[in-house]
Amino acid sequence: MNILLKTEADQKMQLDIQKIRQDFPILSQPFGESQKPLIYFDNAATSHKPKQVIDRISNFYACENATVRRGIYGISAQATLEFEKSRERIASFIGASSSQEVVFVRGCTEAINLVARSYGGSNLGEGDEVIISALEHHANIIPWQIICGEKKAKLKIIPINEAGEIQVDQLSELISPKTKIISVSHVSNALGSINPIKEIIQIAHAHNIPVLIDGAQSAPHFKIDVQELDCDFYTFSGHKIYGPTGIGVLYGKRKHLQAMPPFQGGGDMIDLVTFAQSTFAEPPHRFEAGTPAIAEVLGLSAALDYVDSIGLDNIHDYEDQLLQYATPKLQEIDGLKIIGTAKEKASLISFVIDSMHPSDLATLLDHDSNVAVRAGHHCAQPLMQFYKVSSTLRASFAFYNTFEEIDIFIESLKRVISMLR
Repeated sequence: MNILLKTEADQKMQLDIQKIRQDFPILSQPFGESQKPLIYFDNAATSHKPKQVIDRISNFYACENATVRRGIYGISAQATLEFEKSRERIASFIGASSSQEVVFVRGCTEAINLVARSYGGSNLGEGDEVIISALEHHANIIPWQIICGEKKAKLKIIPINEAGEIQVDQLSELISPKTKIISVSHVSNALGSINPIKEIIQIAHAHNIPVLIDGAQSAPHFKIDVQELDCDFYTFSGHKIYGPTGIGVLYGKRKHLQAMPPFQGGGDMIDLVTFAQSTFAEPPHRFEAGTPAIAEVLGLSAALDYVDSIGLDNIHDYEDQLLQYATPKLQEIDGLKIIGTAKEKASLISFVIDSMHPSDLATLLDHDSNVAVRAGHHCAQPLMQFYKVSSTLRASFAFYNTFEEIDIFIESLKRVISMLR
């Protein structure tokens, strides 16, 4: 698509984006010595929050603040009602069959730890196996390493090719009667590769193996239907989908949640407590010990309302336009190499430039034009080792970004390269 972006439809989309940008206060604020607006291309790390989300959180603390499920007075009952309505809203957003399959956690990291500790702890034994992919974020590596170490189980890795695509044809060779669970990301946070999770799930289920999907980088970009995917577990984080930090969602099929022991102990996850023994609440409350992140749950629900008002299909199409526009422009720069060239990609580009450290480039881009990009290993060090690089520069786009911002980014990058050379 490169420069052919001036059709009537494209112009209308750009006009819509300008209106959308007004919902995000941070995008119109001047920053730094230059007092230029922020050009934010670090959406894979965290997204900005629209006024609708900020206002929902603020209103809770100003007018509705009470803990949930514990008070018999009116304001507590109302907070509980709104809290559980949010659970139903989130269940609908991901296509869960019931809100009882939605567990609130702090984010994807806690969700994967919960499944590793609770499901893995109950089902793994010496010599058993867990399969992940070579694309995974540390959050989908370390919890499995820990539980495998404790249980004397084995962690096996689905390889990738040079483009950054999972080699699904090798999955069947890795599966054995000892395989207890497969856990893979839907979209790579470091490369943007969209993984063939439906095929992975079908292969796994043919062997009666459950599958966890890390949806941190997929839920913000395209529609998810957990029943259509038939995944056993699915997780996403609120702060990456225009909601608050400190809140995330773990979806689990009810049959699994019912069989899993609690991840943490404390108040509100119990049925009966004595000093001799305790019994536990039904899911999802069994996995939600203590006072929950009430304002954050309401904020996440508001964020999903906002995303739905724009439409995930519209978001996906527009973000793909941004990706197709930026990619060839970057490829024209001498010495620049894109890391991760999968045929199916989300709106993310990782790259390196000959003899230049990504951290230096990111720092100078910030100083030159207030362009915010991510430099580092992106919590995917084994993946960086595969590509024989220590880090990359990553630009990740959201629906509030514009083609004009990409142009500024490219021109700023060229100036920075000239400066370093």
